[in-house]
Amino acid sequence: MIKKPSCHQYQLEMVTLEELVPRDHLLRKIDQYIDFSFIYDEVRHLYCENNGRPAVDPVRFFKMLFIGYLFGIRSERQLVREIQVNVAYRWFLDMSLTEKVIDASTFSQNRRRRFDGSGIEQVIFDRIVEQAIAHGLIGGEALFTDSTHLKANANKRRHQVHEVAVQPMEYLAELEIAIKEDRQRHGKPPLKACPAQPKTKVTKISETDPDAGYMVRDQKPEGFFYLDHRTVDGRHGLITDTHVTPGNINDARPYLERVDRQCQRFGFKPSVVGLDAGYNTAAVCHGLVQRGIAGVVGYKRPHGPKGRLKRRHFHYDAQRDAYRCPQGQWLVYSTTNRLGYREYKSSPAQCRHCPLLEQCTHSRNHQKVVIRHVWEADRERINQNRLTDWGKQVYERRRETVERSFADAKQLHGHRYARFRGLSRVQAQCLLAAACQNMKKIARLLARFNAFWGLYISLMRRISDILGILYHPVTISRQPATPTPANA
Repeated sequence: MIKKPSCHQYQLEMVTLEELVPRDHLLRKIDQYIDFSFIYDEVRHLYCENNGRPAVDPVRFFKMLFIGYLFGIRSERQLVREIQVNVAYRWFLDMSLTEKVIDASTFSQNRRRRFDGSGIEQVIFDRIVEQAIAHGLIGGEALFTDSTHLKANANKRRHQVHEVAVQPMEYLAELEIAIKEDRQRHGKPPLKACPAQPKTKVTKISETDPDAGYMVRDQKPEGFFYLDHRTVDGRHGLITDTHVTPGNINDARPYLERVDRQCQRFGFKPSVVGLDAGYNTAAVCHGLVQRGIAGVVGYKRPHGPKGRLKRRHFHYDAQRDAYRCPQGQWLVYSTTNRLGYREYKSSPAQCRHCPLLEQCTHSRNHQKVVIRHVWEADRERINQNRLTDWGKQVYERRRETVERSFADAKQLHGHRYARFRGLSRVQAQCLLAAACQNMKKIARLLARFNAFWGLYISLMRRISDILGILYHPVTISRQPATPTPANA
């Protein structure tokens, strides 16, 4: 039977927001297990103490931002409209059913004028990580790092070509010392000091967002992008660090600095790290060995024309400090160049009549040169970890943690595109998105643990009640009888 519903829009009802929000709603769990009171102390210096109009409550302001990142609402105007009609959002923000939501322009201007460039997003992310550490959800023993690209808010066709200065490597001073020691060990004089001339390169600069980098990588889209370098803990997959660079920066460049930052900020003592093949460089491997960290790094396929002999076809003899080619000729040490590579050269007289000459070298003097980095021994030591059984398990765990974290961020939290322009603002976006992912996982893990613990307690009480029912009569029958008076 079809029955037409009656109109109830204007009927008065006694109802509270507490009754309207489901008990298992995500925002209920986050409100129960995440403490946001620290925000007041962290942003107090950004507000006037005794002058001006009443400001928007900072905790409510950031909770609104969290709702946008948690539920993938990219537009701040759309976020305000959703808060206006969603009772769960109002409950999370401590708003009544009739309280007016702040205007979208007021919300945006607060974010731009008050908090832009303040670094509060990094503070919020760090404090959420500290709360996870306090609950025992982050150990810091195993860390997994990878990067993903975010499409910048810029058209790749609107750009100008400029010659920009190349930023020097952080480990350049340490590399120069290693080169000097290596040349002394081989009886070579120190390299002559060159005049300090800044290196430059020609690159594309976006007219819309100059901070974005023009990315050109194999099997990756081409255009202006940002890179989010993210580190995830191996215990429960919680994010411990996120760092943004332009899209044309190599993955390995900021890695060691970010590892040191986590160890100093949170007191981590990592024993193993899992990395993609993009981090398979001599500098990263040397840094891991120096820090006493067992690294498992993906295999980096050599680039070059097909059909040519690769360096793996030449066997290195550590005692003789020379390479042996497939035809048995020894390539002896020649020099150590300014880039930190030893050069091992063959004899042109023997190579001229070698049957593998066309596959080996096309040099005019028929001489083969094989290079080896001064930190190549550390790189070989790290690469050996990948071939062990535990190394394969660690590398498999990397796919289950950091890659899953990126997939969740892109699918549910709007991490495919940069919402803003400028490096600092995209950094703020990635920090808040990572903080919201951590909030969601912390709340669900603790809720699951408490539910399991409550079930365990109730089960133990039930078992104790059953045992009490079974043994209670026996206990009563064994009690001593009351003595009878003699004159009874």
